[in-house]
This record gives sequence, structure tokens and C-alpha cells, in this order.
Amino acid sequence: MIDLKKLTTETRNPRTMTLDHMTPIEIATLMNKEDRHIIEAVQEVLPEVSTLIEWCTYALKHQGRIIYIGAGTSGRLGLLDAVECPPTFGISPERVVGLIAGGESAFITAVEGAEDSTTLGEDDLKKIALTANDIVIGIAASGRTPYVIYALKYAKKMGCKTAIIACNKNSEMSKEADIAIEPVTGPEVLTGSTRLKAGTAQKMILNMISTGAMIGIGKVYQNLMVDVMQTNAKLVTRAENIVIDATQCSRSQAQSTLEKSKGSVKIAITMILLQCSFEEAQNLLEKSNGHIRNALEGNYSLKEEKHE
Repeated sequence: MIDLKKLTTETRNPRTMTLDHMTPIEIATLMNKEDRHIIEAVQEVLPEVSTLIEWCTYALKHQGRIIYIGAGTSGRLGLLDAVECPPTFGISPERVVGLIAGGESAFITAVEGAEDSTTLGEDDLKKIALTANDIVIGIAASGRTPYVIYALKYAKKMGCKTAIIACNKNSEMSKEADIAIEPVTGPEVLTGSTRLKAGTAQKMILNMISTGAMIGIGKVYQNLMVDVMQTNAKLVTRAENIVIDATQCSRSQAQSTLEKSKGSVKIAITMILLQCSFEEAQNLLEKSNGHIRNALEGNYSLKEEKHE
């Protein structure tokens, strides 16, 4: 029998014992008050998050992938972060991968028993041809999910750097991780419902990891998404607005330059700011590892240290 009582995420919250007697406004107020603990918990693990951002940036720069792996809510959060990266940052879907116990169908319908498997995690990593260049991030609020633990064991055997995001200190998963990110958000409003505070903390950390890594590989200039994909009318207009905001040009110039840049926001911005051709802008960005700021300042061929 699994002893869940030792897990903070499974204990009862003394402040919510009369939850079933509360009015809607009382429930909303109480949940809002409890959510304040999330910010504090995440703040305490920022040094570990920072290190993981560095490692993920390095992996992406050296043919590696960011691989999230989890079960249930945690697996869904990893998948959600992964699928948002291509449209937001213009990166290939193969570079940030989300794996969930039971397969992609488990995103919608729970697959019973999948999270307890000691083999499925390894199998899923083998299916995507895991290499030592990849970084594997296990996600589980409890920190004890077998699917994730055995996936991490395999990842370590393959020479990958590993990290975990759990919401209990000194979790079982942390033994298999190079970095353990464990924000303790405390007992849930609804006992054991880790889609609440624990899930929110995990989502916040995933936001930091993917956004920070994308900034690190040049997908952002100032605070603008300069590799945004233009897959609908709204995003076409957003691309124009980004060029305008970055260069203070007119909309007509933004539109004409985007046409010349073959739709690349990053190249269009560089063309306007440096008053150069498409080919020149493309060459400068290649020399500056895709960073607009480096292209503008002439910081080319920057050396990078290997993270041990």
C-alpha cells in the first residue's frame, strides 16, 4: 500500500475544512488567498530554475531537445508547454517534446494504470530516439510516479542531463535528477487535487523554462516574439506590429519588408534597422547565432561554455 500521508500535496488543508458549506464568493476568495502561496513557493526555487534554463538553452544550441515527461495533470502541462513553443517561437515541434503516460490520447482521457508502469516511460523515450544531447524533465506533483522515475533512470543511463519538477521536498524522483525543482505549495484547497496549487506552480515553472531557453537561442528581441509563425490573420497582423514596434517603421514598410524577408520577422527587423538586404541580414543573423541584438552590435561567433 502506498503511504500518501507523507506527501504535503496529499495532506488536508486546515483552512478549507468547511469547503462544502461555503458560498461561491467564499470559495473563490479562499482559493485566491491560497494561491498566494504559489508565488512564494516558486520564488524559493528560482536558482534551480535558472540553472535549468541554462541547460535547456545549451541543449537546444547543440542539436538536443527539451523533453517533458509526466502523467495525468503533470503530463498534460508538459504537453501544453511543448505544443505552444512552435507557434510562439517558430521552433520545430521536434525540439520541445511532451510525453504523457498512456500516450497522447491520455491528454483527453485518463489511461488507467499507465502512470504506475515501470517500463512505459523508457519505451516512450526509446520511441523518440533519445540521445545524450537531450535534456529530460520529469514532472509529477507527488514526486513518486513510477512512469517518470523509470524514464529518468533510462535517461541517465543514456547520458542525458535530467531534472524534475515536483511539489514535495526530497521526492523519490529527485534521486534520479541532476536538478530537483521542488516548490512546496502546501495542502490543496481540495485534498489531493494537485491540478490546483501544485499544477499552477508547475505551469509557472514550465513557462519560465521554455521562455528562458527560447530567449537564450535568439527567439526574442527586446520583449518581442521575433520568430512568431504567421498561421492566421491575427498572427499576420501581430508580425507586422512586432516589426513596427521594433523599428518604429510604418505599416506599409513593415508589410513590404516582410514580403522581401520571405515572412521572417527577425530578418525584416534586421533589414530595417541595419538598412541592408535580405541576404546581408540573413548572413549577419547566422554569424550572431540568431540574435538580433548581437547582429546589431556586431557580436559574432560568441563562444559558449559547456555545462558540466
